[in-house]
Amino acid sequence: MRHLLTYRDAVALLGGPTAISGLLDKGSSLALFGLGEIDLFDARAEAVRLGDTFLRRMRDKVKGLSRYDTTQRLTAAHTVIVMVAYLEALAETDVLRELTLDDQRRVLGTDGPLHLLADDLDLLAPGVADAYENVVGVFRLYYRAVTNTLLDVLAGLACWDRWDETTRQRLRDETPVRALRRYEELFRRMAAEFPEVTCWIDRTDHQATRAEVRKLGHGLAGIERRLAALPQVRGLPDRLTALITSNRAALRRPMMSSTRTPPGMTLPLLEQGYVDPKYRLHPNIPFVSAEEVWAQVDHRDDLTSFLAAYLTQPLAAEAPLLVLGQPGAGKSVLTRVLAARLPASEFLALRVELRGVPADADVLAQIEYGIRAALDEDMSWPDFVHAGGGALPVVMLDGFDELLQATGVNQSDYLERVAEFQRTQAEKGRALAVIVTSRTAVADRARVPENSYVIRLEPFDEDQIEQWVTVWNKANQAYFRDRDLQPMPLERVLAVPKLAGQPLLLSLLALYDADANALRLMREDLPEAELYERLLHGFAAREVAKTRPGLPDDELERAVEDELLRLSVTAFAMFNRGRQWIADADLDADLHVLLPDSPEKSGGSGFRRRLTQAEGVIGGFFFIHTTQALRDHERLRTYEFLHATFGEYLVARLVARELADMAEQLAFAESRRRPATPDDGFLHALLSFAALAGRAPTVDFLAHRLTSDLTEDRREILKRHLCELFARALQARPGSAYDAYQPTRADVTARCAAHAANLMLLAVLTADGPVTGAGLFGSAQPEQANELWRRMTRLWHSQLTRAEWDALIRTVKVRHELRDGVRTLEVTFERDAEIDVADLVFFTWPGEGPQPARRMRSSGSIPMREIAFRDDTLLGHLYAALLPYAADVDPTLESYPRSPVALLLDLLLSETPDTGRYAVALAEGPTWKYVDQVLRRLAEDARVLPGRDVLTLMRTAARRWSGPDRLQRIHEVLSARPDVDERVKVQAGLIAGQAEDEPRLRPFDGQLSAVLPRDVPGDRQP
Repeated sequence: MRHLLTYRDAVALLGGPTAISGLLDKGSSLALFGLGEIDLFDARAEAVRLGDTFLRRMRDKVKGLSRYDTTQRLTAAHTVIVMVAYLEALAETDVLRELTLDDQRRVLGTDGPLHLLADDLDLLAPGVADAYENVVGVFRLYYRAVTNTLLDVLAGLACWDRWDETTRQRLRDETPVRALRRYEELFRRMAAEFPEVTCWIDRTDHQATRAEVRKLGHGLAGIERRLAALPQVRGLPDRLTALITSNRAALRRPMMSSTRTPPGMTLPLLEQGYVDPKYRLHPNIPFVSAEEVWAQVDHRDDLTSFLAAYLTQPLAAEAPLLVLGQPGAGKSVLTRVLAARLPASEFLALRVELRGVPADADVLAQIEYGIRAALDEDMSWPDFVHAGGGALPVVMLDGFDELLQATGVNQSDYLERVAEFQRTQAEKGRALAVIVTSRTAVADRARVPENSYVIRLEPFDEDQIEQWVTVWNKANQAYFRDRDLQPMPLERVLAVPKLAGQPLLLSLLALYDADANALRLMREDLPEAELYERLLHGFAAREVAKTRPGLPDDELERAVEDELLRLSVTAFAMFNRGRQWIADADLDADLHVLLPDSPEKSGGSGFRRRLTQAEGVIGGFFFIHTTQALRDHERLRTYEFLHATFGEYLVARLVARELADMAEQLAFAESRRRPATPDDGFLHALLSFAALAGRAPTVDFLAHRLTSDLTEDRREILKRHLCELFARALQARPGSAYDAYQPTRADVTARCAAHAANLMLLAVLTADGPVTGAGLFGSAQPEQANELWRRMTRLWHSQLTRAEWDALIRTVKVRHELRDGVRTLEVTFERDAEIDVADLVFFTWPGEGPQPARRMRSSGSIPMREIAFRDDTLLGHLYAALLPYAADVDPTLESYPRSPVALLLDLLLSETPDTGRYAVALAEGPTWKYVDQVLRRLAEDARVLPGRDVLTLMRTAARRWSGPDRLQRIHEVLSARPDVDERVKVQAGLIAGQAEDEPRLRPFDGQLSAVLPRDVPGDRQP
């Protein structure tokens, strides 16, 4: 649990107890008053004297201390000035002089305003690079809340009656303003004396000015500028000179490996080519890969400010900072640049590449492996810290995802073990900051410590892409001139944001364009599928030319196609296992079964071992990332595409190629009037383990390839054949040469379901319009096709994973209608097609069927699409009963026991109010209309619920609710109850007074809801 400073903690840290800190101690305050040793006015005077003197003496207090100890004392000093500022403002009103000792007991009570101020200062610890105006706004609200509490207490004292309304109003209005003004004065004095204090907040006075400063962000130079003002009181440690020199040298190295670049090309140096990324910041987020959580967080462009603030506050030594990003987002490069930029006299940067340390070693052993790799000599962790001479060690554990992927070792408590290591080391006087990097998709496999901050690196925006391209073109002016090439065209780069947004993939585009201006020669309306085809074909051709130079054109093209085939099998190895990566051994096994005659690349010579088939496939492809880790002295490898879209396209490419070959065989046989049954064993092996619909880009690429690669007559022939295969998909199949292909241990029913779903989708994608149920099943009777469809959808619902089922109903739209009095269905490829509640199954019964009580047309109602897809009458009836909720409160109807709709109905219909149900509803309500309904009912139940329970619920609501009236109404109900403690009423009033004018819903920052069945990978339950 994070230790936050109260006023008493701060005073003790800065030099011992004082009268005011003793007065505010719960065990001694009454005794002090009873003995008459001090009154509140004297305590105020002492606090003011402390505020005036400690700032002048702080420089002496921190002289000779370590960076961490200095940071602690500066944080304590900030806590003191917050308290002092308010007491000084209060003294200016002369209120304290009129309080009797008995009055002072009331003011200093456990729930009194000064206890509120002293005990809640921990909540107002300096922010992490907040804008100055935001910080001032927080303190303005806080001082106002304390004053309101003080006024509520004073209103019950004798002095209140002696004051006129003008005096009372001045106390209410002027005290917070004076306190804030005094706080700003003290803070400016503190910041002028201690440069690190200016790192806590961004004091640039205008938002536009801050934006201009950040636009210059290259190579994290901003953090060096910010921290350069720190006093250089420590010399550079001699024993660590090699580490410091190596860290700094990273800035003068090329931004990527020169072995991947054409001869003569100039690679920008890291300090020139590294563009500071934008990011999103979230404290203590439990599900770090949940996109819906990150979507509620604004992006920030002040990474250098954040890092400078973070590393100069005690929180850096309490838990690791987790840095997330997609492959190629620049996580590792960030750690290299940060290590180079941190001033060595204050921060001792150590990068530990987790791929090079034993996966099963403890945190201390891993760090000491990193020390050995950095220094080329053994040095224990305590010796390393001591050699730093008081500088704060900043340990960067780079590549946590590599430990998870390559080894498969359970590391769910790894981040907690890091936090525990930080805690124990701080207790031993060896405090350290830790930064852990990981790919976003796998980070959920480890629990995030309570006090950790998590940042997610964001893709480049257009301005950042322009910065990068400008640096690239400037560095390669000579290369372009010597080869009569044009610079890399910015407009063409911006046309492919999926690739240009990731730094490493942007480098890939630059290399691609360097070959005869390939980007510039592309037409502007080039489909995305064609772009990926050209990129992959170009890099495969370069790889073949590098390993087999001088091939004739026809052999070169055949060799390129072989490379792309092997890469496609690699993509299927990941797809069929439901992963974004594949282990070396698994890929080897797949290649031996699916491509048994594929030639292996040689790679072993002398003492070097021969390459495995998997290593031969991967080769030097720039768009494939290899992760490595050590376990039991064995180097384990996994492979991953730098962007998932490469794999998704390759899956579509291989399927489209197989279908094109099948269409040609069918057309040839038809032209000869001969029956044909093309061998679909290879296609069945690929398509019977996972549903293609689960990858939306793959479906889109397939739709494009089938339309562009096949003529209309070929598509018609292919559609008929796919429908025939679909109609008998559940029948027994003969043996195949590919039966040994087993990427996962799947049940027969699950494989049948996946294969049938893929055949249906391919038939729909091949068709030029809707496919009827009769056409899918080869049945002349629509009623029979309806029944066969219902059976098939039940199989899919039971055997596909939850994600695959949801994707299928989002990809394929099923519509029911009456044709000549007969109910028919038709299937189309439509993702966002609008659906009307009247189209649901039981509204299309023959005859005068019932009509919906309320009409609702929506393109985003998944329940309506699922009901139509399943042809489910019962679900249709239930949905119609819930239409008022779906139309007016929340169109998303979840199907689990504690869903929002079930909870709301329980609250509204229950005769006995339940605090627990209220707490869940307020914390997890999906829309502001939902929360409004809950608060409306709570205003009624507040008459009978315990007062403190209602107060707790109000606090929960205030964290999400920002609209008027409702909280005020609850406060009025509590105020009218004689059985409710006055302190509860006062606190409820404070909460109600913070409501804003417009209703809206804030993202909830508390604990997220429990994992639901649909959230569990591989769950096949409905």
